[in-house]
Amino acid sequence: VGHCHPDIVKAAHEQNQLLNTNSRYLHDNLVDYAERLSKTLPEKLSVFYFLNSGSEANDLALRLARQYTKHEDVIVLDHAYHGHLTSLIDISPYKFRNLEGQKEWVHVAPVPDTYRGLYREDHEDSVTAYANEVKNIIEQAQKRDRKIAAFFVESLPSVGGQIIPPAGYFQKVAEHVHKAGGVFIADEIQVGFGRVGKHFWAFQLQGEDFIPDIVTMGKPIGNGHPIACVVTTKEIAEAFAATGVEYFNTFGGNPVSCAIGLAVLDVIEKEHLQTHANEVGNFLMKLLKEQKTKHPIIGDVRGSGLFIGVDLIK
Repeated sequence: VGHCHPDIVKAAHEQNQLLNTNSRYLHDNLVDYAERLSKTLPEKLSVFYFLNSGSEANDLALRLARQYTKHEDVIVLDHAYHGHLTSLIDISPYKFRNLEGQKEWVHVAPVPDTYRGLYREDHEDSVTAYANEVKNIIEQAQKRDRKIAAFFVESLPSVGGQIIPPAGYFQKVAEHVHKAGGVFIADEIQVGFGRVGKHFWAFQLQGEDFIPDIVTMGKPIGNGHPIACVVTTKEIAEAFAATGVEYFNTFGGNPVSCAIGLAVLDVIEKEHLQTHANEVGNFLMKLLKEQKTKHPIIGDVRGSGLFIGVDLIK
């Protein structure tokens, strides 16, 4: 919402003067914030865990998925990046290819890129073709007695080249993943909070009938202040709590972080930033497309709201 936004600075300052404790001490801000966030999400996603960073959020999502499914393996998209913890480097081809390589419990699916991917715009049904790649991975894994815990994906792959997956792809993938006993995790850390313009969450671009099992948030959630969140269903949360090992995070969901989170949502709403992202994004896309007709080096211009990619070619 902009550097040093006065509303955010004020919310942080005021809460700092009152109380900032670790999260063993319950505070209304935590509940108020979870409630506000829940209004932006489908009803099914109703249990919130607060953390300090996107990496922490993705690591917790992995734990939730494994506890719920009792499976270990994870399917990710090629070129993906999900964070800097050891557990996340392991599911980030963008990183592990330059480090220790691919673990046996990690499976890499092709990016659903209809511009330079396996199946392109001229393919009769790229959605099914890309989803079938995931289905094949599951079948191959099962032949080796591997069991899928999760399909872990950024709602719009960013490091992979600002990819906009074709609508319907997530639904078909979720079908295959659920059938294998896994869950669908949508990483909204870079693309959530109205950035895509048309919707508050990027996974909503896939259609109203699509709801992930777990959603992770970070980056814009606190406008530069370290706060992150994982939201999931009651069933998954209950399976996680059943271990008897409670989830605790010293500063995740502390009163100051939640006051800032609430202020960010206020500003997004008050200043119509989602509509702004849509209008400015459309304007920028229009100008970039004009450049494309002039310069043969611009192969593709794609995006939604203020998530835009320009694909340069030889």
